[in-house]
Amino acid sequence: MPRFLRFLLVGVLNTGFSYSLYTLLLWSGLHFAAANLCATLAGIAFSFRTQGALVFGSHDWRLLRRFVPVWIGIYAVNVGIIALLVRADLNAYAAGAVALPPTVLLSFLLQKRFVFAPAGGKASLGS
Repeated sequence: MPRFLRFLLVGVLNTGFSYSLYTLLLWSGLHFAAANLCATLAGIAFSFRTQGALVFGSHDWRLLRRFVPVWIGIYAVNVGIIALLVRADLNAYAAGAVALPPTVLLSFLLQKRFVFAPAGGKASLGS
């Protein structure tokens, strides 16, 4: 299966995990902000492991120090795209949907190049 397709499928798994944990924590009585924080932190660790192992073939926890800053950058780009679209009179729901494809592609490329890149090598989009 092509790596980018695995990336997309694992992304669905990661989203399901994070949202399920968030709803479980809400159901258990946790305030939404605390539930969101816990789900986000657990989601980062879960996503790091699943993306690393299932998409990029890595089990190295030391790469987490690269994963987190890359995700901070991806988040900033995503919010920036949404903000631009909202300023152009697109509602926030539609803006989020429009921002999704470039954000997913950016996420894949940055993780492939800067987080899970083979030592000394650059990989193509499909490999």
